[in-house]
Amino acid sequence: MAVGPVRQRDRGEAGPFRLEAFLPYLLSVAANRVSGLVARRYEDAFGITIPEWRCLAVIGEGEPTSASGIVERTAMDKVKVSRALASLQAKGLVRRAPHPTDGRLALISFTPRGRTVYERIVPLALETEREVLAGLSAAEERALRAGLLRLLARLEALERAQEGD
Repeated sequence: MAVGPVRQRDRGEAGPFRLEAFLPYLLSVAANRVSGLVARRYEDAFGITIPEWRCLAVIGEGEPTSASGIVERTAMDKVKVSRALASLQAKGLVRRAPHPTDGRLALISFTPRGRTVYERIVPLALETEREVLAGLSAAEERALRAGLLRLLARLEALERAQEGD
């Protein structure tokens, strides 16, 4: 998708619907393109898919964790997380251990090989992030991050309200 100069629509503005100006569409396209860029880099080097990388990233921030913890942190569906974890386990990158107090849960952690792969992917992911953000000034980057965090908080509130209906 080539995004040209599209006039931003003001809140509540009437007029024809334009997909390329629709915020959910813009967020989806941007997220998919950034993920795709990063994924091509670590898939070529490590044979890791986007869902597998997301699982590794969550495990790397606080192992051990559970599959439900990964679902919660990544907003991926349970089936996608389950398949990614099964693949990572088959590749020898993660291991499952029984939860000490809840027999329904398994705790997932890195194998030594998985830790090494994670530590090699992180600099690649961070470099790609720097390349993507190089198109923004420091102030624009701060505003983007702040706006996205506020948007995520708003979405969480809307989801909680919807669950309460």
